[in-house]
Amino acid sequence: MNELQRPSDFFSESEIAQLREISDWRGALSVVHCWAVILFTWVVVATWTNPLTVILGIMIIGTRQLGLFVLTHDASHMALLRNRKLNDWVAQWILNRPHTDASIEVYRRYHIQHHLHTQQADDPDLVLSAPFPISKRSLWRKFVRDLSGQTGWKQYARLINSACSGDTWRAKLRNGWARLGPNIIINLVFLAGFSLAGVWYLYFLLWVLPSLTWYRLVVRIRNIGEHAVVPDNNDRLRNTRTTKANWLERALIAPYNVQYHLEHHLLVNCPHYRLPLAHRFLLDKGLGDKMEIQTGYPSVLRIATGAAA
Repeated sequence: MNELQRPSDFFSESEIAQLREISDWRGALSVVHCWAVILFTWVVVATWTNPLTVILGIMIIGTRQLGLFVLTHDASHMALLRNRKLNDWVAQWILNRPHTDASIEVYRRYHIQHHLHTQQADDPDLVLSAPFPISKRSLWRKFVRDLSGQTGWKQYARLINSACSGDTWRAKLRNGWARLGPNIIINLVFLAGFSLAGVWYLYFLLWVLPSLTWYRLVVRIRNIGEHAVVPDNNDRLRNTRTTKANWLERALIAPYNVQYHLEHHLLVNCPHYRLPLAHRFLLDKGLGDKMEIQTGYPSVLRIATGAAA
């Protein structure tokens, strides 16, 4: 690995202190914003239900489902709220349980290995970037599987199978309910809310369907953007990518500054709202030419397919 391993190799002490400062109100505001966008989209589509609003709603909700995960990721690094118990409670009950996940601790233990061994043989996320570059045809097949729900069904089946572990049916049900029961109850509340509004079917169109389709697509694009076909697996400025996202990409692909992934790797407990400042600090030091930065997600996808037949 490159000998530059510590945050102090890239940032001054005062910059590190500034970048690591956690603002409870900004963390809370991000959580409120994410759910407010989801709720507003539900109301708008329920009021003006037509093919266009439903399609836009699926895209917006799917991206905010990724947003829930992005904020969970902050929480895994103790960068969402200063109080650890509150940080983890919000991650579990406000961000995770309404969608698919549960306790943050399992993800935290897994994710730290990614940072310790980025793009190395022991990186548990290497499987996400190692297959690239691939052909354009192969990438389109993946996108079709995502948007048709095939990827989502497969991943949900794996989640349910893992949750319902045990030697007997009783053990399987007990373990499955412990893992998924709270998620199911929260989603039944969502369904009840849609039903009371007289639009029960929108629960499936504007929560289940986005999770099965658009969410899977933007997660794949995000994964490709972060580490696929990076120039140097051993250089911390080049084994992780930052992608300059325009307003539309931020709205429909990359919420809450998730595109600043290189900066996150250099200072893992920098909250998402300070990542643009970290990026500016690095550019001011003249490191821009040494960093793996792409101009947008179309550019990233071209790289992901450009070297393949």
